[in-house]
Amino acid sequence: MPAQQTKNKTVLIVEDEQDVIDLLALNLLKDSSYTISTAMDGLSGLEKARSELPWMIILDLMLPKMSGTDVCKILKTDRVTRDIPIIILSAKATEVDRLKGLELGADDYVTKPFSPREVILRMKAIERRRTMT
Repeated sequence: MPAQQTKNKTVLIVEDEQDVIDLLALNLLKDSSYTISTAMDGLSGLEKARSELPWMIILDLMLPKMSGTDVCKILKTDRVTRDIPIIILSAKATEVDRLKGLELGADDYVTKPFSPREVILRMKAIERRRTMT
């Protein structure tokens, strides 16, 4: 069950590259049902996830202050945040990297460079799967 079910779904983007944040935000904001929250390091991302309880998180792995791997691990073991869907968005593109991300509890894994449209469609697929259960 998603952490938040309102008309405006908050997507927390945890990413240290402003260009990537801007690209995702621009595309997500085209759909008026999304609002955007951002964090540029892992520690801030963890704090925002806990305080805001976003509808979904897009999470980079290679972040300052705390790795995205650690953020994902902590969020997925916390009973308050474990049901928030997480899409990992990372330049780490090997099969081992992707499998590790999914084993941590991420709901999907997208490699950079990426298509914003693909990320949005993957978000919608996660939402469909969660509303069917």
